[in-house]
Amino acid sequence: MTADQILAEIREANLSYLMLAQSMIRADRDQALFRLGVSEDTARLIDALTPAQMMKIATGSTLLCRFRMDDEMVWSLLTSHGKAAANDGIGRLHASILMAGRHQEAA
Repeated sequence: MTADQILAEIREANLSYLMLAQSMIRADRDQALFRLGVSEDTARLIDALTPAQMMKIATGSTLLCRFRMDDEMVWSLLTSHGKAAANDGIGRLHASILMAGRHQEAA
């Protein structure tokens, strides 16, 4: 993949992310804050963006979304390789609880 292709993919991902985020915020603000991991101020800004503003922001070379799972424990719970299906659900639930706690700390 060339650098130009990577930049085009980043722009596409950014626009998709902004459109999804804005849609989620308008549909259910509280759930969107949690799922997106953004503050109320950020949600307010995203909600107010016009399509032209979203296009302008999306064309940057920096990826707007990021992985919120930044520690080994959460990744381990989410991937749970070799575990039974029942344990997989429990692991995902535990990971969600951990990430919810981090969202509350950040807010």
